[in-house]
Amino acid sequence: MRTKTALTAAALAAAAALTLTACGDSGDKGSNSPVADVSAPAKTQAATLLDRPFAKPDFVLTDTDGKKFDFRAETKGRPTLIYFGYTNCPDVCPLTMGNIAVAKKALPKADQDRLRVVFVTTDPERDTPASLGKWLKGQDPSFIGLTGDFATIQKGARQIGIGIDPPSKDKDGKVVSMHGAQVIAFSPKTDQGYVLYGQDAKVADYMKDLPKIIKGENP
Repeated sequence: MRTKTALTAAALAAAAALTLTACGDSGDKGSNSPVADVSAPAKTQAATLLDRPFAKPDFVLTDTDGKKFDFRAETKGRPTLIYFGYTNCPDVCPLTMGNIAVAKKALPKADQDRLRVVFVTTDPERDTPASLGKWLKGQDPSFIGLTGDFATIQKGARQIGIGIDPPSKDKDGKVVSMHGAQVIAFSPKTDQGYVLYGQDAKVADYMKDLPKIIKGENP
């Protein structure tokens, strides 16, 4: 029987802030591995249920049409997934978004229309609204892409326990973005982030859980 793991938001925030994934924009994927490891309780499913859910990040950013997007207001009462990453990431980011896209397409049309999937860039200098929109269309045209001031993005990520660092260059001159690879699911009933997925979540995990998340139920 599968068991569910519950963590407090405070404990999760402390752990997630330390667990950053290094993504470079080269094709050498062998060097892109987690740079820190935080021990977590063993679990047999991808979803981690939080016994003290997160409030939604309170930020206003810019969407792929160049319009202001108030995250709390625009997702109020809607089942929502949020992920922080960037378009030049060669592995973790496109894989995560691709997995969600495939799972979303398996939902009934009405559920697809209700679900909001939000991708917030951690590399706003390069991820302009236009380039972000083009990248997301290759994943799912309905996905919402947000960019803006890095400080605002970083602050919003911290509100839900996700650590991100400003993009920097490594010794070979390659741009590297350090960011938490967690996906947070928000309930349409409470507007709180109550489920977390790590980068090991598969298509099958999202396919199994999304119907319940859309209803505001525990996966």
